[in-house]
Amino acid sequence: MGNNRNVVWHHTSVTREDREGLLQQKGVVLWFTGLSGSGKSTIANAVEKTLLQGGRPTYLLDGDNIRHGLNKDLGFTIGDRQENIRRIAEVSKLFVDAGIITLTAFISPLRQDRHDVRQLLGDRFIEIFMDCSLEVCESRDPKGLYKKARTGEIKNFTGIDSPYEKPINPEITVGTDKQSVEDCAGDIVKYLSQKGFIG
Repeated sequence: MGNNRNVVWHHTSVTREDREGLLQQKGVVLWFTGLSGSGKSTIANAVEKTLLQGGRPTYLLDGDNIRHGLNKDLGFTIGDRQENIRRIAEVSKLFVDAGIITLTAFISPLRQDRHDVRQLLGDRFIEIFMDCSLEVCESRDPKGLYKKARTGEIKNFTGIDSPYEKPINPEITVGTDKQSVEDCAGDIVKYLSQKGFIG
């Protein structure tokens, strides 16, 4: 593993700016983070649908879906979770270079991992915190995972026996236990417009 001295970055004649000019938008990553059941996938889907209806090219990278393919070799240890996020960050960087608005729905529980993604993507990284209490997330339990974690059937489950570190200064915070899906999605799309990612 590691960098091979014989592998050299190849610069292409078409730039990110060229692609963004064609698409009339800026490539950016909307990084949804929060506990299981906090609404990451639900809100990300709602945002993507709104953007698509506005003629905006998007792509949603969902945590469960990615683990069916690209990251199917990874488990849920801290090390595997870090590698999961590292790979997603690199994929997201490619989408940003293509000028695509990319939505990622991953628990991504550790601040350092999210910081590393921010370092990679710079000002094209927007951290969105799904602010929802553990009690509400557990009461929703859409996949029955909290129940399994409480009985010991699942180990290293975020919020139960594995930590979740809340973002300190996210660009956007949505209260998914207080706001409607439509309001949460609307706030995020409005932010994109205000910051000039979409016209």
